[in-house]
Amino acid sequence: MTKRTLSLLILCFGVLLYANAQEPQTEDVAPKTVIEQYDQVIKSSGNYNNGPKRYKVIERPKLERYRKQLSDSVTTLKTKITNLNKRIEDQASEITGLNTNLSSTQKTLEDTNLEKDSMSFLGSQMSKGSYQTMMWSIIGILFLGLLLFIFRFKNSNTLTRQAKRKLDELELDFDDYKRKALEKEQKLGRQLQDERNKLLKQSKS
Repeated sequence: MTKRTLSLLILCFGVLLYANAQEPQTEDVAPKTVIEQYDQVIKSSGNYNNGPKRYKVIERPKLERYRKQLSDSVTTLKTKITNLNKRIEDQASEITGLNTNLSSTQKTLEDTNLEKDSMSFLGSQMSKGSYQTMMWSIIGILFLGLLLFIFRFKNSNTLTRQAKRKLDELELDFDDYKRKALEKEQKLGRQLQDERNKLLKQSKS
């Protein structure tokens, strides 16, 4: 065994003793992140100098423990990512449902506003403005019809009164004619009787 090999073994043995002596102190503080765990492993490892080059001597149990912690962290991150993806999908589905409900609500609101701003007439929908215009037009036509009816009724009533007055005048004239005819008939009857009486007297004498 050469001196150089012996020196290297003594150096490695000293490094391991130094690392074992420092391990209880470094393990008191539990690292939280993977970076902190890595820094702790590096800090708790020993140094090895080979001329101008420097190396870190890491115990295999620490390396295995760090590998397990790293694997656990990766597994935890994968689980979190899976949960986050599931949550994102649920939120996307919920957003889709909300958008559908919003569209349905907007359609219902539009239909309600349309129904509120429109009127049903003879089974057809029309705006309130058109409905009011049509109703006022109908009212105007009915009012004009009423005025025309009143005018014609008054005119007819005037003609009726005139006809009744003329009928009364005709009845008066007819009554006067009958009276005069009766008087004339009575006068002619008396004259005829007088003539008969004269003839009767002449025949006796």
